[in-house]
Amino acid sequence: MSSQDIPEENLPKAQDHPHGEVADEKHPFADPGLPPHEHRIQDIDEKAARRSERAVAFLFTLSMLATIGFIASFVAIDHDKSIYVFPIGHINALNFALGLTLGVALFCIGAGAVHWARTLMSDVEVADERHAIAASPEVRAKVHADFKQGAKESAMGRRKLIRNTMFGAVALVPLSGVVLLRDLGPLPEDKLRHTLWNKGKLLVNMNTNEPLRPSDVAVGSLTFAKPEGLEEHDEEFQDEIAKSALMIVRLQPDNIKDKRELEWSHEGIVAYSKICTHVGCPISLYEQQTHHVLCPCHQSTFDLSDGARVIFGPAGHALPQLRIGVNDEGYLEALGDFEEPVGPAFWERG
Repeated sequence: MSSQDIPEENLPKAQDHPHGEVADEKHPFADPGLPPHEHRIQDIDEKAARRSERAVAFLFTLSMLATIGFIASFVAIDHDKSIYVFPIGHINALNFALGLTLGVALFCIGAGAVHWARTLMSDVEVADERHAIAASPEVRAKVHADFKQGAKESAMGRRKLIRNTMFGAVALVPLSGVVLLRDLGPLPEDKLRHTLWNKGKLLVNMNTNEPLRPSDVAVGSLTFAKPEGLEEHDEEFQDEIAKSALMIVRLQPDNIKDKRELEWSHEGIVAYSKICTHVGCPISLYEQQTHHVLCPCHQSTFDLSDGARVIFGPAGHALPQLRIGVNDEGYLEALGDFEEPVGPAFWERG
């Protein structure tokens, strides 16, 4: 059916609207344009506008308080504590507090922004013709002018309460993410620089779990030791043994080339860290004739007769030595902690 066959009374009538087009025989379905703009109560009543302003500011302020609550919950609530929440049941108190406070913080920012836009920002609909992607100088000037007009209509400058509380809420919310970084692991502090070894700590055989005497270590043998008081059922055993594990070798004193190594030994018994300085593998291979120990992971080789210096492989520095002696009861004991940190690539980590 052509447009000529449509009854005249069914054709859309021209609307008296500044953005509309008049229907004629050539364009019977012309664009009627935008409907007339209806003013909101906030547009004509300043008291209503101030009520909306206070409502938006309240939501932003509530977001700030929720963010502070998130941080306080993270610090104050024990991660093992549980609470009963109806109808969910027993849940982890820390997870519940973090989820609730962060959810409120984000929701209030969004709700405040929506309420601000719907009640205080300009709601006049603007129709614009399509244009080429490459903007002309005139278009750029128009965009800048529209931006300035939008900024003016948003009342950012006049509604200082909203502006300031919004800035506060948006500035505080990222702190939630910063605080979550705390869960990446414990703060290192100076823990990498210290082990359980200290003056008077006995050397305990890893196999027999008994304190070592000098007579228990034969020339050419390799013995593994741990600090007195460290047991396998301890919660921190793996963390501590990774720093404190020792290998004990007895050499002929005349075969020890390094002066400090000889001074820190007892009757040729030397104690070195068992942890390779490359990537932290436990060293377990000992060559009696050459006094070399070999890391099985990447073949880093250390000379125990010469300060455990690296003679082959990718390890970056010598194995740390533990100064030892004998107590009044005849047991081998540490005379202090390692003077340098044990483990892999410490100097690169700082």
